[in-house]
Amino acid sequence: MEWTGARYADKPTVRVRTWIEGPPERVWDVVADVTLMPEMSPELQKVTWCDGQRGLGARFVGASKHEALGEWATTSQIVEFEPPRVFGWAVQDPDNPTSLWRFTLNARDGGTELTQWMQLGPARSGLSHAIDRMPDKEQKIVFVRLREFENAMAGTLAQIKQRVENG
Repeated sequence: MEWTGARYADKPTVRVRTWIEGPPERVWDVVADVTLMPEMSPELQKVTWCDGQRGLGARFVGASKHEALGEWATTSQIVEFEPPRVFGWAVQDPDNPTSLWRFTLNARDGGTELTQWMQLGPARSGLSHAIDRMPDKEQKIVFVRLREFENAMAGTLAQIKQRVENG
């Protein structure tokens, strides 16, 4: 990830890709099961579905932990659900999320190209509090957090790849 000088209000994004030897349907089974994600994330500790629903409009609570940001829980809602192609969710308010996340699966070369994408904002998040305390360091705070997301997402995709190819 290159320095862009992005501010939180710019709604900066991160995108990570990998190729997986397996059809999109097998990859989908892993990415659409959000309860598996804590096993693949250093930050996400637990995920619980709300109301027992799945699919578009379904909600889940994610409990997270970060050395510098502490512990918190957020409710997310699935806002994109096109099996086995797109799985996306908005954190907190779907109309004004603190972040957006998406997995995109494309059949390619006999396997699946898996992309994970995320966007900060537009609504305020826990990161906003750090920016409030050090407004002169906003661009650095945003960059460091995006770099953390990029590294974590690369690790998540590597683990999804391993599960599909070896499972």
